[in-house]
Amino acid sequence: MSLSLTEAITTRKSVKEFDPDVKIPREEMLEMIKLAAEAPSSVNLQPWRFVVVESDEAKESIKDLVRFNTRQLETSAAFVLVLSDNEHVHDIEKVYGKSVELGYMPQEVMTTNVAALKGALSQAPESYIKVQGMMDANLAAMQLMLIAKDHGYDTNPIGGFERDEVMEALSINKERYVPVMFIAMGKGVKAPHDSSRHEIEEIVSFNGGDAEGIIGQ
Repeated sequence: MSLSLTEAITTRKSVKEFDPDVKIPREEMLEMIKLAAEAPSSVNLQPWRFVVVESDEAKESIKDLVRFNTRQLETSAAFVLVLSDNEHVHDIEKVYGKSVELGYMPQEVMTTNVAALKGALSQAPESYIKVQGMMDANLAAMQLMLIAKDHGYDTNPIGGFERDEVMEALSINKERYVPVMFIAMGKGVKAPHDSSRHEIEEIVSFNGGDAEGIIGQ
């Protein structure tokens, strides 16, 4: 199955219940996440991380922590936790060094860029690093949902869960990693509901404008 990008976007809907007998092979899951990791990120530092919750034991450990999303948890083939790594800024030399090895970047450009980035990021507040990482991880999460649709799976992005408790239940370092969202993934058993969208004239202006004056006119 292969969809056009437009088809993937327009047919992706949030699904609340999945066929519990459908499983996603790990090889296919890794293939989808690898494609999701082609998403853009600030200075290519790729802060996204993924924890694939698929076993009955792992699901049971967070069952009481996902609020009103237990049906998605219990029936999905996988419950993917998207994280942002607060220490992703320390990957500068690793990421840029790989680009040099692959012939994407000259060594002298890497040396100059790494020095400049280290200087700039050392002055950045922790809140900036955290927000930037979460923004980039969200890009990868959206890309993963579209890729899953192209592979024939349905998804549901989930933000309603006990974040600290989930991190503890899954033995994830809360100081280093920030939970961005869960993505329930599997084969939907019911047709998803359509949902309305703002008219394009309500959400777009060109070359300036007050957002409050745009929305709701």
